[in-house]
Amino acid sequence: MSFRYPVSRPALEGRELEYVTDAVEGGWISSQGGYVARFEEAFARRHGRAHGVACSSGTAALTLALRALGIGPGDEVIVPEFTMIASAWAVTYVGATPVFADCTANLTVDPAAVEAAITPRTKAIMPVHVYGRRCDMTVLMELAHDFNLRVVEDSAEAHGVEPVGDIACFSLYANKIITSGEGGVCVTDDRRLADQMTHLRGMAFSADHSFLHRKLAYNFRMTNMQAAVALAQVERMDEILAARREIERTYDAALADLAGVTLMPTRDVLWMYDLLTERRDELRAHLTGHGIETRVFFKPMSRQPGYLDPVWPTLAANRFAEVGLYLPTFVGLTKEDVHEIAGRIKEFYGA
Repeated sequence: MSFRYPVSRPALEGRELEYVTDAVEGGWISSQGGYVARFEEAFARRHGRAHGVACSSGTAALTLALRALGIGPGDEVIVPEFTMIASAWAVTYVGATPVFADCTANLTVDPAAVEAAITPRTKAIMPVHVYGRRCDMTVLMELAHDFNLRVVEDSAEAHGVEPVGDIACFSLYANKIITSGEGGVCVTDDRRLADQMTHLRGMAFSADHSFLHRKLAYNFRMTNMQAAVALAQVERMDEILAARREIERTYDAALADLAGVTLMPTRDVLWMYDLLTERRDELRAHLTGHGIETRVFFKPMSRQPGYLDPVWPTLAANRFAEVGLYLPTFVGLTKEDVHEIAGRIKEFYGA
């Protein structure tokens, strides 16, 4: 159905059309155009990293990062229980085994659970900055140091959060903080890792492009047209983040002390405005009836058919999955819009 207030909508009020038109009129629509490098440089610089590698999706970014770090069959990667399944799939795609760690009250991975999951086969930790909340990277980086592990940050929902791991991976899907429609990008300070990810995303061609491929690689390239959109988005990133922060403040104030609803901790950057309620499904139906779209929380990885583990009913991640939802969150929502959405929530609870 069509919603008056969808959960997300891209903010394309910058130079996106100008840049895409330039790419099309110049004939550079494949991955060879100049906007790819310009976007990579701008995005990496904005996140305090030396190198950026653009690719076709956030999942592709995670896969490239793991491959560049040499992770494969026989290795284990610790992944949060509470995440989108792409985090776990990327580990499976490279032939390694995801080992799941439960979450804390702010939905990010519990460092104590990560430490308990480390085995001699563990090669990396994959923290996920859920809904824009930064994981406890101080403790996680200490664990990585103590156990000689690599760190791949899944920053799909955390544009603007400065990374500290070996590689950070971002999604540029249409519902993310900034977008290229479809796409992803990795950032790192390690030139060798950046070069390897660039090599792997482009089918591992030899330098002379002689169709000799020495390793299994991927066609994970970003097009110049996508990069044109992404570059325009990076140029407005501070503006976009500030607008989202104002939406968060407005929701917080409008829903404060509402009986039946638990507000979640403040986010480092706002991707989606999330909350908890025991009457989630009833509330969702009420909001849908008023043209307001919502989405439920992630289900834990141990509840997924591909990774099913009988521990899932006992997990904190599962508890949150049963009572959590997020509300429309996008640049363009006015204070009046947010108050209307909050008003419908209050109406449901008789407030």
